[in-house]
Amino acid sequence: MGKGSTVERRLHTRHRARTTVYITVPQGQRRLCKAVNLSATGVFIETTNLGLRKGEQVVLSFAIDLGAITKVHRRTAVVAHVSRGGTGLLMEAYSTRSG
Repeated sequence: MGKGSTVERRLHTRHRARTTVYITVPQGQRRLCKAVNLSATGVFIETTNLGLRKGEQVVLSFAIDLGAITKVHRRTAVVAHVSRGGTGLLMEAYSTRSG
């Protein structure tokens, strides 16, 4: 590899997203934010002053437009990184529960 080149280490492709996401932080506050990009396992959202730290758990709620219907998804996520422009979150995989 040439000097200055980078290697993308993501397992899932990121897609640009312009959707709103409600984030519920550990203290119970709920804020409306904009998703910048989204993959199968992660999302980067524009945030300011949420006081989140790497490793903290949050709950995301977002709408998925399926044409005739809109589904609301809730996913637990862990803060992967916080930058000046926003917060990167790693979403937990779906689990199958019986009972």
